[in-house]
This record gives sequence, C-alpha cells and structure tokens, in this order.
Amino acid sequence: AMEPLHQAQIISGNADDDGALAFRTVAATPETPDVARAFAALTPDTVAKLLFTSGSTGTPKAVINTQRMLTSSQQAKAQTWTFLDEGPGNLVILDWLPWSHTFGANHNFNLVLRNGGSLYIDGGKPAPGLFATSLANLKSVMPTVYFNVPRGFDMLIASLRSDGELRRRFFGEVKFAFYAGAALPQNLWDALEQLSIETVGRALPMVSAWGSTETSPLATDCHFLAERSGNIGVPIPGTELKLVTSGDKLEVRVRGPNVTPGYWKAPELTRQAFDEEGFYLIGDAVKLADASRPERGLFFDGRVAEDFKLNSGTWVSVGTLRVAGIAALAPLAQDIVVTGHGGDEVRFLVFPNIAACRAHAGLPETAAVNDVLAHDKVRTAIAQGLAKLKQQSGNSSGHATRALLLAEPASVDGGEITDKGYINQRAVLTRRADAVARLNDDTSGEWIGCAG
Repeated sequence: AMEPLHQAQIISGNADDDGALAFRTVAATPETPDVARAFAALTPDTVAKLLFTSGSTGTPKAVINTQRMLTSSQQAKAQTWTFLDEGPGNLVILDWLPWSHTFGANHNFNLVLRNGGSLYIDGGKPAPGLFATSLANLKSVMPTVYFNVPRGFDMLIASLRSDGELRRRFFGEVKFAFYAGAALPQNLWDALEQLSIETVGRALPMVSAWGSTETSPLATDCHFLAERSGNIGVPIPGTELKLVTSGDKLEVRVRGPNVTPGYWKAPELTRQAFDEEGFYLIGDAVKLADASRPERGLFFDGRVAEDFKLNSGTWVSVGTLRVAGIAALAPLAQDIVVTGHGGDEVRFLVFPNIAACRAHAGLPETAAVNDVLAHDKVRTAIAQGLAKLKQQSGNSSGHATRALLLAEPASVDGGEITDKGYINQRAVLTRRADAVARLNDDTSGEWIGCAG
C-alpha cells in the first residue's frame, strides 16, 4: 500500500518478499569504515525513528523519536529497575506487543537491547483465536518479567485457573508482572494476587508505568509495591511533571530528555502539543495516592480528551468509570465503552465475556451468543451489577443507568482495539452509532436497566 509513496529500501525477514532486501543479507555484510563514520556522526538529536500514534484520540501522527529520547528512557529504567545490572539471565521476556508501537519497541525491545537478556517473540496476542498461541508459547518459554495489557491478563487468569501446571510454573518463575496500555481493573489485580498466594504462598508483585509514544514511552514508573491497581508511580529520573487544574481533575504535563521535539513535518501540531514552559500536553489526568506524601505515587485518572459533561454540567471521568464498571459487572463484562455525551445519564456499551456469561447462565459451550446474552440470569446479573455501581458512586456521573450487551466482539480491523490491546472508546462510539441509538431508545427492549 505504501510502495508508490516512498523510495526506501525495505528489509524483510522473508526472502520471498518482492523488492525487499533479505535481513540475512544485511547481517552478513562486512563492516566498512563508512559504518564507523556513520556511527560517529550520531548525536543525541539524531532522529532514530518515526513512530505513529495509535489514533485513539485523534488522527495518527508521526512522532519524532531521537537517540536522546530512547537512551535516556532506558537509562532511567535501569536506575529504577536495579536488578537489570545483576546480569542478563535475570531478564527473559515473552512478548507479543508490536515493534511499530512504543510499548513493544522502545520499552520492551530496547530493555533487552540495552541490558542484555532474552526476548522471545510471541506470535499470539490477547484476541479470540490468537490467545491459544500465546498460552502455548508461555508453556514453552516462561519469562522472568511478564508484560501484558489488561485484556491479556483477563484471558490469562482464566487459563491459570484451569491449568494447575501452568499456574505453578507461572507463579514460581515470574518475578513480577507489568501492566500498561490501560488501567488494570481491580478485580483482575485481586484475582492474580489470590491465585499467587494459593499457589506459592506469596502475592505476585504487580507494577506499572505511564507514558506515551511522545515520551518514548516512559514518563513515570511504579518501581515499588503498590497497595492496589492503578498506581503509575513517580516521575523517572530526569523527567518533570506539572499538574494543572482542569475542571475537578489534575491534568498532567511532561518535560524531559525523553520527550519528543515534535511531529514530523507538522509545525502547527508541534506548537499545539506544548505549553509555554515546554511541557508536553499529553492529555491525561492523574491524582495523588497520598496528597501529603507524593512519593507514594500517582493514579491514572483518565484521558481529559475522553471525558465529557452531562446536561447537568457534571463531568464524567470515562477512564475511572470504565474500570469501576468492569469491576462491578465482573466477570460478565470483558470491557466497557462509556457513553451519554450531551445527555442526562451515563450509559454503557458492554463487550461481554461470553464464556463467563455461558457459565453463569448454566448453558453449554455450544449455546449461541444471542441466546446467552438474552438469558434472564445474565440480564439480571448485569442489572444487579449496575445497581452495585450506583450504590458505590453516589452521583449521576459515577454510574450507568443502562447497559447494552454487544454480540459482535470488538474489531481490530475496525480500529476498536488498538495494537496495544485496549479499547478505543472513540472508534467504538463512531463505528457502533446504531448501538448507541438503541441504548438511548426508551422503547427498546434490548438494553438492561439498573436494578432497584
């Protein structure tokens, strides 16, 4: 698709690709003085790569990644994960995350490149029909650090519960688990902790970090044991955060050697991306774990760009409500998209966990999806979950009055799931405008109302 648009030499691991140079040919090329001169010409400001954003909140942009960004990010990681200096045998990674995105490339791949270790490429991913490959690979190569996104942890937990041998190996050999890409619902954190204690007598340490393609990606790191899910830690060495009041939230901004100088050939977009003090406007909100002790870390508080107001003028924190909703509807909800923009009430589009719904309804594995979602036990459980969330929230912006169960899974091709494995709220609302309309139709019998 890109061939008419460039004149670059494509390098491929597949020798059969037309017009591509085989990687083995590159690897076998003897080094010449020209190579040494080219290497010597590199500076911290040299462009290392262009990485496109995922487009979860706008049109994808080409982010300039300099050598300074990549090296400073890894130096900061080495200063927070001090075990990396103990030798390459301590770092074994099995990873499906794509190298076209910052988490898989700048964080995970560069982690092994900088510190030594072993990186095994997982051909699976947390998606229907592909996670079986990830499980087979996990049984073949058990990592010391397990990386995944919340959707992947959800699928892993079900497998750990049903496979005793995998469970013993996983909790016996994995030193800690790292989640990123989206906030991990507390019910998944609790399930992993419980399984770990039952299996090896101790809780598996769970850590996280926070950043974006523009911060290469590390901006904060939770390199300590957090008490619950969602703590993204503190700023990494060399990086500054600025917290700015935005409505009833704290918008966070980033400045440091890990931050991009801008977007490729887009000076106006670059200008709009920074404030007057040179802090990058990342578009996220945070809150302090303890206002009197900032060293205890920050909690991700949703994307400012995703949040919206109800007609009452009350702000809806989409990221926070999504996580709370998944927990309240557990285990029947795989993921949630929050809607209600310009209305009086918050409502949920729910991607159901079909296997959990079948089990809850007492239906066989062969039961059709529509029959499962229409089952009284499933609909009653969803209604009760909505009521539970309402009791916890106390205000109109903290709970949903209706939910619509979606029979069609989230679509990768439709842009509903990003390459990092989390739900693209904007894309789902756009692609499923008809579902939103049904959810808002007072005469429809499809949606489920809050019980009580």
